[in-house]
Amino acid sequence: MVKNKEKHFSFLKLFLFLILIIGLTIAYGFFIEPKLITVKEQKITINNWPDNFNGFKIVHISDIHYGRMFNEESLKKLVNSINEQKPDIVVLTGDLIDKDTNMTTNMANKISEFLNKIEATSGKYAINGNNDLKFDEWTNIITNGGFKDLNNTYDTIYKDGYSNIFIAGASTIKDKLSINDKLKTSIDYLNSFEKDGPIYKILLLHEPDVIDDMSVNPFDLILAGHSHAGQVRLPFIGAIILPDGAKKYYDSHYKIENSDLYISNGLGVSNYNFRLFNTPSYNVYRLVEK
Repeated sequence: MVKNKEKHFSFLKLFLFLILIIGLTIAYGFFIEPKLITVKEQKITINNWPDNFNGFKIVHISDIHYGRMFNEESLKKLVNSINEQKPDIVVLTGDLIDKDTNMTTNMANKISEFLNKIEATSGKYAINGNNDLKFDEWTNIITNGGFKDLNNTYDTIYKDGYSNIFIAGASTIKDKLSINDKLKTSIDYLNSFEKDGPIYKILLLHEPDVIDDMSVNPFDLILAGHSHAGQVRLPFIGAIILPDGAKKYYDSHYKIENSDLYISNGLGVSNYNFRLFNTPSYNVYRLVEK
């Protein structure tokens, strides 16, 4: 009888311990991890890379989902962190605003004000995400924030010389245009060179899976978002829930033919205010001589 009571007590202790661990894990996922911002740094080595672009630094931000858990204070901290990196360019690959946000004129102005404080020596570029489509204010927020709207267009980046980096963008797949239509202007520009074209070609996407629908891929570096790397990841299992458009490509890096695809795991949360074993982050890439 005594042994049975001891077994029962031991089982009860184990059960309560497990409940405590589960409760703490859930609390951590709701209240702590979504507020932790980390920086992921990646060195990209390139053959015959010119001295004027050696060490060229790209800061890649994505999926802020402003208005859900990301607020003014969060954006202020992000801006300060980015400026500490002293980037050459900053790129935003969509979902600046969360679809459930009640956008006001004051809020739009505040977002622009903070975005405008981001410092980049050679430019700031943005494309929209599926959440951004809800907001007519998106274009004004971006342009007033000092970013170039790169939806379905391109730009060239020069730095102390005649060579240039080419950067193109494609809007979210939710606007129903095909990826090849979105990239036509950019591809036509690249095809206009018989020689001496851009030395490096970058593409900004929101949903990474659209890569498989591209009829041609001349890009050296593709930067995307949308996946949140699953938002919740479990040890030995990985991502739990993945959105349409990031079912195939959702981890941090893939090699696709001659392209390096890097995917941000995002700074905010979507659909549910919870992240686990997958801290919010932004990426920093340095382009260096191999």
